[in-house]
Amino acid sequence: MAAKMSVRSQLHFNNITHTDQISFVFGSINGQLQSAFSKLSTLHAKNVFSFAIVTGNLFDESQDDEQLTALLAGEIQIPCPTYFTVGTVPLPAQVIERIEKDEEIAPNLHYLGKRSVTKTSEGVRIVTLGGLLDPAVVVGQSKEQHLPFHTEGDIKSLRGANNADILLTTVWPADVWKNSAKAREQNLPTDAIPSSQAIADLCAHLKPRYHFTMSPDNFAFEREPFFPSEPRGEEDKDKGLDVTRFISLAPWANTAKAKSMYAFTLNREAVLSPPVGSTLTPFYKPAAAAQKRTADEAGFSRFANGNHEKRRKHQRRERSPPPGPERCFFCLSNPNLPTHMICSIGEEAYLATAKGPLPSAETFKAQGLDFPGHLIITPTPHIPSLNVAALAESGEDVKKTFKEMTRFRESLQGMVSKQSKGKLGAVTWEINRARNIHVHWQFMPVPAEMVRKGLVEAGFQVLAKDTNIGKFVSREFETADEVPGDYLRVWIWAEEEGDAEKGGAEGGQVISKTLLLQIDENVRFDLQFPRKVMAKLLGEEDRVVWQDVGQSVEDESQDVAAFRAAFKEWDFTL
Repeated sequence: MAAKMSVRSQLHFNNITHTDQISFVFGSINGQLQSAFSKLSTLHAKNVFSFAIVTGNLFDESQDDEQLTALLAGEIQIPCPTYFTVGTVPLPAQVIERIEKDEEIAPNLHYLGKRSVTKTSEGVRIVTLGGLLDPAVVVGQSKEQHLPFHTEGDIKSLRGANNADILLTTVWPADVWKNSAKAREQNLPTDAIPSSQAIADLCAHLKPRYHFTMSPDNFAFEREPFFPSEPRGEEDKDKGLDVTRFISLAPWANTAKAKSMYAFTLNREAVLSPPVGSTLTPFYKPAAAAQKRTADEAGFSRFANGNHEKRRKHQRRERSPPPGPERCFFCLSNPNLPTHMICSIGEEAYLATAKGPLPSAETFKAQGLDFPGHLIITPTPHIPSLNVAALAESGEDVKKTFKEMTRFRESLQGMVSKQSKGKLGAVTWEINRARNIHVHWQFMPVPAEMVRKGLVEAGFQVLAKDTNIGKFVSREFETADEVPGDYLRVWIWAEEEGDAEKGGAEGGQVISKTLLLQIDENVRFDLQFPRKVMAKLLGEEDRVVWQDVGQSVEDESQDVAAFRAAFKEWDFTL
């Protein structure tokens, strides 16, 4: 049966159509020339690759003379044009000699150089930077093209390429593992991986479709696709998004049997929306980005739980228009919406789990909850605020929308209380701002004892005082029409101890309080404020940054399934 296994499934072919040309990539071959190119020949006979690339070291430091001689004599068949650069070990003297004489190394084997921009016969643009950074050279470019070292000047010179289909480097770009659930799942040994900030800047500048590197050990890493934080200008909108895939392959024939081969296609059609599972670029620099765009647009998504807003005194910029429904990560009309996280859809609002939840699946296990319980309640219309004016264009009734969102909130409260036999209450918050993109509420369980003892209210009051953003007052109201200006509203809820322990669906006597903090427009307000308060209360301060606690799609789906099972009795949309 194994002999009949599809080669395409083994090699993870991507989005292939009958018009696409398939290309092939090896990890470091490390001198195992005969076996590697024999494998390539076998696969090429079935798939007809347009070209192949070797990342890292084609040759070994102690190269087998017999295999090298056979290669140089043309006795090792290379079935398609194959490109390589210098990795971490020097090239053999015989190979260097042929390179310097501009002679053919072997049929179909092409040296890209250490620093180069190459366009293949198929029109594929490859930008190459081989070798490790040479700390002895402070300025200038390499004078030769075959030693396994490059300079900062080499990297800077490649920025002039402006774009690339493929970026091939020996060294990883710094921080490429950031915001990556795959890196966390794999427990990537980031401290042991040679990486470079300059190469990260180069990748961010060139925006290649693929960035290939060698792996420093017997492991492979294929990051989630990522896209720039800055959208294209109006004149380039039709070109779509610049999506990059970073892939580092393990050495050929490694003992760990980690992936050392990869096949792919360069689909040249415009990418109009981010691929499912993709992330914002890991090379995003908040400080630098703040000079170029508004804080509202920086990473605003229905999963981000807010972002740190930066305001500059003595400097005002004209704000860009907020993204429309097709780019808003709260809108059901967004084609990139991760639908596996949606739990329930009503007539006016929907319920979804939060990406990078503050609680983990373990946080409330002792109280009877085997999922994080961090939920987002979102009105279906694309509105910045729950008020009459915002909903006027869509013709919706703001009172009706508020009522259904409240019904979701109260159903969630009842569910966590019954599921925990009264051990859990809940906190829900809303940040209302005129400059919001899409208003929403965030719901989170909390130990009921904290509510009964007033610790939750105290937590919000204390941090508000410590950060000098004002004071909470107790006030019940419905829509934003009833409160002038921006505000933070917090609902705190739990059942009284005696009633809660009954665990009845009908509920019992409750402790309920609504806090209001009116936001002074002259005071910097941290959109992460409510999450920080809850992190302190729950002892989850190491999970404050949602990007640091992202989950795999599989884990997210498991949490949704567990939540739906618990919520079924309370889900009024069924």
